[in-house]
Parts: sequence; C-alpha cells; structure tokens
Amino acid sequence: MPSFDIVSEVDLQEVANAVDQTRREITTRYDFKGSKAEVSLTDGVINILADDQLRMKSIQEILRQKLAKRNVSLRSVIFKDATPAGGDMLRQDVTVKQGLEAEELKRLNKMIKAEKFKVSSQIQGDQLRVSGKKRDILQEVISHFKQNVTDLELQFTNFRD
Repeated sequence: MPSFDIVSEVDLQEVANAVDQTRREITTRYDFKGSKAEVSLTDGVINILADDQLRMKSIQEILRQKLAKRNVSLRSVIFKDATPAGGDMLRQDVTVKQGLEAEELKRLNKMIKAEKFKVSSQIQGDQLRVSGKKRDILQEVISHFKQNVTDLELQFTNFRD
C-alpha cells in the first residue's frame, strides 16, 4: 500500500552556515564598528546580542537574508521578544523549529478527514504518515496541503509505492 510522511525539518548545517555568514558580515560592516554585537548558535537556538534596538533590527535583517539564501524557510524560524541583557545590551533568542508539534499534527489530520480523502493517516512521533490504495490519491493529498497550509514548512518524504 503506497504511503508517505509529512514532516517539517530544517538542515541545521545550513542554519550554522547562515549564522557564521551573519557573524562575518557584522564584523566587516561600518555601522557595527566598535559594537559588542554578536550572533551564536547553540542547540538549535540562535542567540543575538546587540547594543541597541537599531542594531538588533539590522542583525535580524542580515540573519533573515542569510537564511533565505541558504534555502532555510523563514516559517521555521521563530524570533522571540528582545530582553535587556545588562549594560544597555539587548538579547534575543531565535528558535529553529524542528518537527511538528502535537496540535499541528492533529490539525493536519483533521484536514485530511474534512476533505474525505480515501486515505488513512496516523501520527508517528513528530510526523504524520498517510497511506492510501492508489498513488494518485496520495498526490492529491500532497497538492491539497501545498495549496492550503501556508503557515507551516512541510516536506513530504519517504514516498513508497
């Protein structure tokens, strides 16, 4: 019976490369001369440290550009609120989202049931497995998700015939 998995994964090596490029650009830009601004990556969380709000926004923009160039979807990157870090510095954590959460999986499962596709779906950890009798039905499900789900970065993997 043909099946595929719906997942949401990010290549952390590409994120690390984007953070490294951002760090290099900050050190070479004139408007960051004498600044203590820095960007680091630890355990899938990008930490931004900036002198003021203007530099924080500049770093965010540089990071977004570098992530987009490296084909990392900005839908899977969550910018949290900036907090004071002492000494007039601002700190912001940027979470790189890996996998789908339980509520998102349930929502995707309900979408399949609501459209009455002749497939079965089951939640397996942080992914959703969809099985059907025909390959064409599974392709309809994939195209339905590509058209209607715009808030999540979804990949369709492990397609078996």
